[in-house]
Amino acid sequence: MGLKLGKHHFEYQISNAFFENFDYDEFQSSDIKVSLVLDKKSNMLELEFKHKGTVNVPCDLTGEDFDLPIKGKMKLIVRFGDEFNNDNEELLILPHGEHEIDVAQYIYEMIALSVPLKRVHPGVKDGSLQTEALKKLNELTVKEVKEEKEESKKEEDIDPRWDKLKQLLTDK
Repeated sequence: MGLKLGKHHFEYQISNAFFENFDYDEFQSSDIKVSLVLDKKSNMLELEFKHKGTVNVPCDLTGEDFDLPIKGKMKLIVRFGDEFNNDNEELLILPHGEHEIDVAQYIYEMIALSVPLKRVHPGVKDGSLQTEALKKLNELTVKEVKEEKEESKKEEDIDPRWDKLKQLLTDK
């Protein structure tokens, strides 16, 4: 309420203590910088959130912890009306006379949704990571390829009489 019309800049440094308030423990650690630009107009507020940083998570393939870079942005429009309404994710309606907005929930959702569903250690992608789990995965993959080759050889060693029967089906 006390802010003048125009743009106002806010910055937040987010760590795991922030996520503890939401009982969210997906990250071993986090280091994220959030910047918020609030543009106050006579009849509404426009909020533009941006975040960039890293979260330490386990790799889905190897279980090794690594720092995953994340970034994202979100816009929110705040209008004033008769009653509170946050049904729309891009529009918040506050009752007339409200003078504060709690942006923590929006920051939490923006960050949580920016983390990809599949988290793969960069060392897996470029081949530089050497772990027991990765060695075991490679062994299993090699074993599966060998089994597939053996099965295809078995299919090639089919009794020639079956070929004659198959010809009957295609000669129609």
